[in-house]
Amino acid sequence: MRQSSSGTDITPSALALLPLFVFLLLFFGAGLYFTGRGEAMGFYQLHAPVAVLPALGLAAWLAWRRRIGPMEPLLAGMGHPNVMLMCLVFLLAGAFATVSKAVGAVDAVVALGLGALPASLILPGLFLVAGFIALAIGTSMGTIAAVVPVALGVSDAAGLDAGLVLGAVVGGAMFGDNLSIISDTTIAATRSQGCRMQDKFLENMKIALPAAVVTVIALAWLGDSAPVEAPDDPVSRWLVLPYLAVLGLALAGVNVVAVLAIGLVLAGVMGAWLGAYDPISFSTDIYTGFEGMVEITLLALLIGGLAELTRVTGGLAWLASVIRRFARGHRGRRAGEASIAVLAAGSDALTANNTVAILVSGSLAKDIADHHGISGRRSASLLDVFSCVTQGLLPYGAQILLAGSLAGISPLVIAGQVYYCWVLAIIAIGFVVWPSRRPSAAAVGRTR
Repeated sequence: MRQSSSGTDITPSALALLPLFVFLLLFFGAGLYFTGRGEAMGFYQLHAPVAVLPALGLAAWLAWRRRIGPMEPLLAGMGHPNVMLMCLVFLLAGAFATVSKAVGAVDAVVALGLGALPASLILPGLFLVAGFIALAIGTSMGTIAAVVPVALGVSDAAGLDAGLVLGAVVGGAMFGDNLSIISDTTIAATRSQGCRMQDKFLENMKIALPAAVVTVIALAWLGDSAPVEAPDDPVSRWLVLPYLAVLGLALAGVNVVAVLAIGLVLAGVMGAWLGAYDPISFSTDIYTGFEGMVEITLLALLIGGLAELTRVTGGLAWLASVIRRFARGHRGRRAGEASIAVLAAGSDALTANNTVAILVSGSLAKDIADHHGISGRRSASLLDVFSCVTQGLLPYGAQILLAGSLAGISPLVIAGQVYYCWVLAIIAIGFVVWPSRRPSAAAVGRTR
């Protein structure tokens, strides 16, 4: 049977998931192999955009075997608006980070007052700041792009591990994004499950707030390091304005692309006004920032194509069919909620995008929730929470890739230290398996 790339008549196929596992095997396997041989940068010996090429070749061959022209879904996935937006954010974030560092804005932030903070409060502070911004603007990507440059300057001044600092920022960004009522994931989850945003927010709070409290305590304990020291050379505190502008515009709800563009221009202007920063240096630093984002941009494009090939060849459909059979064959709240959780996490692992994962799995999650008497607010919360957990820990997910590229460290180093997502996963699983009352039919109806 011929199948279209639009998703019509897609036949489930477990074999369609093989290309993703090939990519992960090459990426992780090569990193572990070279690390075991004593290479200091073991996970950089085989670059991720190269490791994904054999997987793309295999996915294209699987599509051809099923009489699907592989080029159309490949290009559609690579050119998806969400992928294009990610690439643009990557490039602008790299340019802003490079220019702001060159003009001395990071030193200005440290000198402005962070030096007065005890080191034990820096990590919790960064987590809470990132969480507040993400809650206000509804995007983890915009939050990471705005906060990471400052966080890196603070980590250097305090002698803190960069992976730990970025883990705190990514965790805070995922915490705020997960709860925000204007987040794409919230909108997708509530619409697909037929519940109000306020109800889903309150349901999420039961899981996310305890995870955040545990994370803040853990970060305070882990942050015992040397106090932050202001830079030796005096810097103008006016140079902090680009960061304040970026944070302020982000909180005001301005589009992340516009926020980063304005911050980039303002950093260049402040550098020229307060120092010897000339237009040639400005343009050179912008391009240097672009160059630092080439790898992550290429990977985002290629992963987008791989995800679409996986979808049209039946990988997501197979996952959905397996979960549907399990859910239909097991009764009770736990079986239903566990099915929704696995569906959300599995879809996110295959698409590397939590919003897309919720969109493709939402209708099936609704069917499972109805079959098992699970309220709409509960199923929407489970979709958002478990896709958030997976997205916050994926070393090939946009959030960790962006943070790693800005810091120049392996995404695997960050993934292991996003403590909020690890804690959130444990608490969320506990909520699924812990005995609780089964919602009545009336309660289910009220939340839809």
